[in-house]
Amino acid sequence: MNQHNDIGTNPYTGGVAAFVAGLQYDAIPAPVLERIKLLILDSLGCAIYGAALPWSRILADTLSRVDSTQGSTVWGTSLKLSAPHAALVNGTLVQSFELDDVHRVGVLHVGAVTLPAVLAVAEQQRMSGRDFLRACVAGYEIGPRVGMCMGPEHIAQGWHSGATVGVFSAAAGAAAALKLNVEQTVHALGIGGTQAAGLMAAQFGAMVKRMHAGRASQSGLYGALLAQNGFTGIVDVFENPYGGFCSTFSRSDDRFDLSQLVDGLGERFETMRIALKFYSCVGSNHTTLDAIRVMQGRHPFGASDIERIVVHGSRVTVDHVGWKYAPQGLTSAQLNLPYCVATLLLEGDVFVDQFTEDKVADPQRMALAERVQVIEDPAITARGSTFRHMVRVEAFLRDGTHLEQTVEAQRGSEHAFASAEEIIDKMKKLAGHRIDAAHVQRIVDWVLHAETMPDASELARLLATDIAVAPVTTVTA
Repeated sequence: MNQHNDIGTNPYTGGVAAFVAGLQYDAIPAPVLERIKLLILDSLGCAIYGAALPWSRILADTLSRVDSTQGSTVWGTSLKLSAPHAALVNGTLVQSFELDDVHRVGVLHVGAVTLPAVLAVAEQQRMSGRDFLRACVAGYEIGPRVGMCMGPEHIAQGWHSGATVGVFSAAAGAAAALKLNVEQTVHALGIGGTQAAGLMAAQFGAMVKRMHAGRASQSGLYGALLAQNGFTGIVDVFENPYGGFCSTFSRSDDRFDLSQLVDGLGERFETMRIALKFYSCVGSNHTTLDAIRVMQGRHPFGASDIERIVVHGSRVTVDHVGWKYAPQGLTSAQLNLPYCVATLLLEGDVFVDQFTEDKVADPQRMALAERVQVIEDPAITARGSTFRHMVRVEAFLRDGTHLEQTVEAQRGSEHAFASAEEIIDKMKKLAGHRIDAAHVQRIVDWVLHAETMPDASELARLLATDIAVAPVTTVTA
């Protein structure tokens, strides 16, 4: 048999699988366990809020028409679907309003792809709270490493990493939840990897951008469930030079680094490098918004004072969010940096209440966005993916004042991580749109004490509400 087909001889796919299959709860450092609980709560708050959004309702309503299975909870609703369809919807809910976590270097929204797959397993078989946390850590560790392996060129090439890289977080989390052995986990990764897809053009106004995470979670779940029953996948999904994930999703061999998959795996936890969002827009925009707030703190100014704002950032930032704004729906608005800068200057915040359909083509915001220029700073680009969100922002005011601020990492990042109180408050504010305060508190308490809980399916039950999914007809993204 060709070496590429021998289970266990592939150092990267096999190494990842060995970590996932061998991870023990007691081997997870206490700070990682503390952090994963807060990350879980953040994602759940995003999902519950997202359940009422039009694109979420269209997806749930559409699937409910073709799926009468009552196996798994659609969070924030009274609906139940089959496990794969629930993972599809729940991943979409987490990512539904650009409020969820992000591993900046791996360019991945980790909770959106991991949690739906793990909780889908929890509703199918009994799983302790300790095993739930262990499976979550497995998923949160692997996806970011695949993203780090691929590098920022992956997204610059046009692939949406949340969709492509995300399948590996989902497959790893589900495989750990199912307690698959190393060989089965290799196949789960290989089945998930061949389903990877997602195009960055979806950011320009398409609802489907929000579904990418859900599709990745579903694909990873399929991988683990099929592998459990003996279905085989690509056993060298990362290494294979022809048709492997890395060789196919990169322009050339020097664009990816396989060592990132296993370097320090089990010793250095990428979970600790996952950032949270406190603005309701894509993570690439946050450092600029923070920089403006810092400048306003030194020298107060508002929208009427602005002559122009120049954002100097990485090539990825320019390509990802620096394009000329055109009103193409809420998705486009939340991903466009000039629009978000205009929003902050006009309204003082960039959270859920600032993004509504009637503001997408607001003439005042669009005129102000025209005064925001996003250009590449080669020195920032040269600093690599770790600093891809770094910006140097210049504000030129009508009275001749010139302000400047550099921000390397946004509020809520691993370098300036939020307090537990801030994260729980964000979760409660978001979930409170759908669930009463006492119910939200029960979810918070369950997660914060997950290691003492005998059955993780209880969390899924807590995520259900008595609110039915209301069908939606015509809306924009």
